[in-house]
Amino acid sequence: MNRSSRLRALLALAVLAVSLYVTVTVPVRLGLDLRGGTQIVLETRPTPAADADGEATERTLEVLRGRIDALGVAEPTLVRSGERRIIVELPGVQDPEKAAAVLGRTAQLTIHPVLGTAGAGEDTSRPLPKRPAPRVLPDESGTPLRLGPAALTGEHVEEAAARFDQDGGAGWHVTVGFEGAGRDAWARLTGEAACRPAGDPARRIAIVLDDKVISSPQVDPSVACGSGIRDGATRITGAFGPEEARELSLLINGGALPVPVETVEQRTVGASLGARAITASAWAAALGTALTALFIVAVYRLLGALAVVALLCYGVLSYAALAALGATLTLPGLAGFVLAIGMAVDANVLVFERAREEYAARRAPSVRSALTAGFRNAFSAIADSNITTLIAAGLLFFLASGPVRGFGVTLGIGVLVSMFSALVITRVLAEFAAGRPGVRRRPRLTGIAATGVVRDRLARHDVQPMRHARRWLAASAAVLALAASGIAVRGVDLGVEFTGGRLVEYATAGRVDPDRARTALADAGFPRAVVQTSGDSGLTVRTGVLSDAEEAEVTGAVRALAGGAEKVRDEQIGPSLGEELRRGALIALGLALAAQLGYLAARFRWTFGAAAVAALAHDVVILVGVFAWLGKPLDGVFLAALLTVIGYSVNDSVVLFDRVRELARKAPRAPLRGVADRAILQTLPRTVNTGMGAAFILTALAVLGGSSLTDFALALLIGLAVGTYSSVFTAAPVAVELARRQGR
Repeated sequence: MNRSSRLRALLALAVLAVSLYVTVTVPVRLGLDLRGGTQIVLETRPTPAADADGEATERTLEVLRGRIDALGVAEPTLVRSGERRIIVELPGVQDPEKAAAVLGRTAQLTIHPVLGTAGAGEDTSRPLPKRPAPRVLPDESGTPLRLGPAALTGEHVEEAAARFDQDGGAGWHVTVGFEGAGRDAWARLTGEAACRPAGDPARRIAIVLDDKVISSPQVDPSVACGSGIRDGATRITGAFGPEEARELSLLINGGALPVPVETVEQRTVGASLGARAITASAWAAALGTALTALFIVAVYRLLGALAVVALLCYGVLSYAALAALGATLTLPGLAGFVLAIGMAVDANVLVFERAREEYAARRAPSVRSALTAGFRNAFSAIADSNITTLIAAGLLFFLASGPVRGFGVTLGIGVLVSMFSALVITRVLAEFAAGRPGVRRRPRLTGIAATGVVRDRLARHDVQPMRHARRWLAASAAVLALAASGIAVRGVDLGVEFTGGRLVEYATAGRVDPDRARTALADAGFPRAVVQTSGDSGLTVRTGVLSDAEEAEVTGAVRALAGGAEKVRDEQIGPSLGEELRRGALIALGLALAAQLGYLAARFRWTFGAAAVAALAHDVVILVGVFAWLGKPLDGVFLAALLTVIGYSVNDSVVLFDRVRELARKAPRAPLRGVADRAILQTLPRTVNTGMGAAFILTALAVLGGSSLTDFALALLIGLAVGTYSSVFTAAPVAVELARRQGR
């Protein structure tokens, strides 16, 4: 083993050791769609009295943190998103309406002297202050009270607590203690009120929360005039239940929000749905990886088995990277994690196929030298294809939000780790095995000495795909027209993430006919509700923006029809956020295409970049058209799948054009059509083997991944087939035609 091989081996061992340590000691944080709970996105609304430069949002974040701590939620998460948004995750909370009500209340607590009652018989013996003008608010019984300026605010409160006084007959109440200047202000306020005679409205103290008098007791006769209550404490009484008393004390302790907030997004996932998603994804990952491993071993024998070992190492490294970065693993992210296994297979296949070519051409005298040449020759294609995928992952991270952003994180980590596992771990294992005496004597054990089934069959026929380049373009145009007609005829059904609205998923006792459900909801006053089946015994209802009361009516109609139903998912997106997400999705898609064109134009000829982007646009239109014909919604998860398809498609185009560039350098005067034919035939074994490996993973996701992953896997399967086709029969013919028009 030479020095560079030893360094690679030491690097691989060091990284694996650290990854194993992180895997054992640091758990990955699961998203709410995997463990159940509620996510609420709040947006601050700056007022003229509050700044709009972000400081109000920061103060709001601190107040919300205090309220959530008082709620007693285990492992809550509050993060700021942009200038005015705050994302709140509450694991285990299944009552989003209550949580949103507590978080969103401004909770402006003020305590006022009562000047008298408004209307007939009001007390005028006390002079009314001219500034500010007295406020008139009804008390608990509805009697309007004239209130003086606030003597105390929530900032003077030291602590509030819910108490139950059974002996005193007060029942549930809230005790409030004041601190600092608040103690003196409370003594002064109660001392002035104590000077009024018993029964006089001016002897009362009004406690106001969010412009509502919640308590207005009279000062006890035992309090001396001018002296007041000097222990700095009072209690708020009323017809409180235990939950109301605790909520009131929570709001007082948490303080007032500096600015109003609006709930722009709300998602709730039942714990049972999260558990089923984890189980389904785990089975899909296990079965898909096992089938891929068997396929790789069958094709590449010993080196295939070593590649499988490298894939297992890839899994450990990816998990450790997620844990170390503190990334949240969501359901689309888990799919991206599984999907990256197929991308790791692609790098191994590229190396092994190049090594086969070197050994078959006798340019390498041994399996080990063939492997060295394979890694060297495949590096540019591996780097270019993975960089283009990283571009898509980066755009998802910076332009998307929520689960789709999590998908971008895991996809980016998966791409980087797959490159390390293929170029370092696989190489260390393969070179070590190829250097063993037993392997050197029997090279066919490695799988490199055989040229492969695809290459053998191609060798028996005179295949020239680019002889009919224009026919392939015509066929692509026909498929495009069919897909575009689906968009024109059926229309694009945007999900609630892009339009705003509400999506509720139910688990029913048995299968419910969606047509009957639509009729029932129309009779209940929701004629525009979109109803779809979800899995074997599930129903998804998608509507415009609904209030909580309207959502309760929808749930009641579904339960009456199904004979009982459990709400397992509830997502609510505000119209402004939906418009923003839709705009962000279009920007992400446009930038993805522009970034691919720019990178490919820099790495290859501009004609190759244009051809690759034409193939990408071809794939995007077809995928959207198929979903339009199937009547499936285009939501955030579909966007993740779409950008992944772009990555897959450009991978195939990059591998093909990398080979075209290599062959053109060797024969610079050869016509591009002939060079493209040779490149297609030489890269076709890699395309077939990589596609088969990815198809196993995606089929397992589609079949076993559950309703949450079915559409995602279906989009990727369609994209895999269309992307493989377009790289050969769209990108290559476009490049040939552009070159012909330039006279090259």
